[in-house]
Amino acid sequence: MNTSIPREHIVKSYDEEQRQLVEDIVRMGLTAVAQLEAALDVVDRRDDSAARRIVANDESIDAAERRISHDVMLLALRGPMARDLREILAGLRIPADIERIGDYAANVAKRSIALNAAPPMPHVSGLRALGSLAAGQVRQALEAYREGDGDLALRVRDNDAQLDRQYTALFRELLTYMMEDPRNITPCTHLLFMAKNLERIGDHATNIAENVWFLLHGEQPLPPREKRDDTSAPAALP
Repeated sequence: MNTSIPREHIVKSYDEEQRQLVEDIVRMGLTAVAQLEAALDVVDRRDDSAARRIVANDESIDAAERRISHDVMLLALRGPMARDLREILAGLRIPADIERIGDYAANVAKRSIALNAAPPMPHVSGLRALGSLAAGQVRQALEAYREGDGDLALRVRDNDAQLDRQYTALFRELLTYMMEDPRNITPCTHLLFMAKNLERIGDHATNIAENVWFLLHGEQPLPPREKRDDTSAPAALP
């Protein structure tokens, strides 16, 4: 009796599992974006209780990464071909970036609790604008991954320069505000850390986009791109 499984059935099963894996990763990413948007909302509302819930919810993203990593390794044991190896690498790298995005969202919520000890700051609107831009970058990177869209991945990567410029402008504004009145130093320091978290989220969105490019094109070099975080340069100081 021949009990061997037809190869076409094996290939179909592998493809279905790979598609499910992509959906699981995208779902994890959208959860991280929702955490980020919730964190920005609690900064506006100065809601300490909601901020603590966001910090606690970060564990669900960590658990999703562990589960997805396990599923990716099970797929890796199936003896994949060259394209499949790229899918497996992307399936490990992208959730790692998403996990860091979730961490940064939790950090923003955690900092908001400390920020609420000071009077409301006018720069919160600039922080929200920066966060909205970062969240949009992550959403587009996830779409590029789900759809296998290399052109969209490149746009995400290129648009990181806009986020960097916005971060640098907010950085300079906060430094000026701190220099004008020493009482602003503590709340502005919290805002600086929060803004840096958002800038780093943009970097992780770029990482996801670059992994989409790698998935689609292998080792083909990426075009050069603009990088505009000037906060470490002397010119960043007012």
